[in-house]
Amino acid sequence: MAAVLTLRGGTKPGDTARVTLPEGTTTEEVAGVLVVQSPSATPLNQVRAVLGDSKPSGANLRILSGSEKLEAFSASNPRIIKGTNGPTLLVSPSESKFLNTQNLVLLATQASFIAVMAVGMTAVIILGGIDLSVGSIYGLAAVVGAFALKALQMRVLGPEANSLDAAAGGAPWYLAIPVGIGVCCLVGAACGGASGAMIVGLRVHPFIITLGMMAMLSGLVFVLTRGQSITGFPESFTRGFMKMPAGNVYPVPVAIMVVTMLGGMFVLSQTVLGRRIFAIGGNEIAAKYAGIPVGGVKILVYVAMGALAGLSAAMYLGYYGAAAPGAGQGYELDVIAAAVIGGASLSGGRGSAFGAVLGALLVQMIGNGMLVLDIDQSYTQIVKGAAIVVAVVLDQAKARLTPGAR
Repeated sequence: MAAVLTLRGGTKPGDTARVTLPEGTTTEEVAGVLVVQSPSATPLNQVRAVLGDSKPSGANLRILSGSEKLEAFSASNPRIIKGTNGPTLLVSPSESKFLNTQNLVLLATQASFIAVMAVGMTAVIILGGIDLSVGSIYGLAAVVGAFALKALQMRVLGPEANSLDAAAGGAPWYLAIPVGIGVCCLVGAACGGASGAMIVGLRVHPFIITLGMMAMLSGLVFVLTRGQSITGFPESFTRGFMKMPAGNVYPVPVAIMVVTMLGGMFVLSQTVLGRRIFAIGGNEIAAKYAGIPVGGVKILVYVAMGALAGLSAAMYLGYYGAAAPGAGQGYELDVIAAAVIGGASLSGGRGSAFGAVLGALLVQMIGNGMLVLDIDQSYTQIVKGAAIVVAVVLDQAKARLTPGAR
C-alpha cells in the first residue's frame, strides 16, 4: 500500500525558498518554462541547494548564470515576485504527497492512539473474547482525566485564575504527568475490570456485556460533559510532555506506542500469563483441566485492555490539550480492525502485539491514502470494513490450509 501511495499519490509543493535575484537579471516565460538569466552564479547555486542537482527532462525552470552555464530544474510552480531588494524567485521542490517526513510522522502519531489500544485488544481476541466498549472506555477515561488535570491546574493557579490561563505556569510536571496518566489508566482499568467480572461472573458472552458497557459509558460521558469540551490543562503535561517538540516532530506518542508494543510482545511470548492467554484461546476446557484459573486470567486481560485504553486517552489529552465529548466514538472499529488485520484470529489462540501495531498503521494508512488519492472521505469506513472482512477470510483460509490447524 505504501508503494502504491508513493507511486500513484502524486506530488505537492515542499517548503518554499526565496532567491533574491541580483541587478541585471532578466526573466522570461517560454512555453511554460521560466527562464532566468543572471549575471551572477549565486541564484543558480541557491536554487541547486533547494532542488538538488538533478536535471529532469520535464524541467519548468531554467537558469543561465554569468558563466554561461545553463541548468534545468523541476520545481513546484516557480514564479517571480517584486521584493524590497528587487525581483525575487520563489522556488519549492515537488515532493510525494505520501512519502514525505511531515506526512509519515503524522501517520505514525495518529496511528499510535489506536495501536496502544490494539495491543490490549489483541490479547482479548487471543483469549477468545471481544471488547466493543474500548472507544467508550477511552472517552470516559479522557473526560475524567481532563477533569482531574483541570482541577490540579486550578488548585495550583488559585481560584482567581481562569481555565485558559496557561501563561501562568500551573502544575509542575512531577504532579501533572502522574495525575494525567494515572487517573486515565485507573478509570480505564476499572471499566475493563467491570466488563471482565460480568463476563466471568454472569457467564454472558463478551459481545453482549461490552455492547452494553459501550452504551452505558457513552451516556455517562455525555452526562459528565453536557456536550462541552474540557480544556485548561497544565502546560507541563501538554507542550511539556505529550506534545514536547523534537525538531519539527512530536515523538512522545510514537515512543509510548513502541514501548507498549515491546511490553505486549514480552508478556505474550515470555511470561506465564501470556502462555495462559494462548492456552485459553486455543481450548478453554482443556485449560481448565490443566489447572489454569480461566476466570482470573480473563478479568486480568480485560483490566489490561481498559488500562491501555486509558493510556491512549492520556496521550490524547496531552497531545490535543482538550477532551471532546465525542472522543473515542467509532474507535472500536479501528481497534478491532487493527488487531484482526495484524493477525489476531477471532476464533482465539493466535495474534501478536507487533502485528497489532502494524495493523494500526495500516488502518491509519487507509484514511491517509484516501486523502492522498483525493478520494471522497465518505468511503473510508467502507474500505475499513472491507479490510476486516478480507483479513478474516484470509485467516480462515490459512487455518483450513495449514496442516494440523483446528
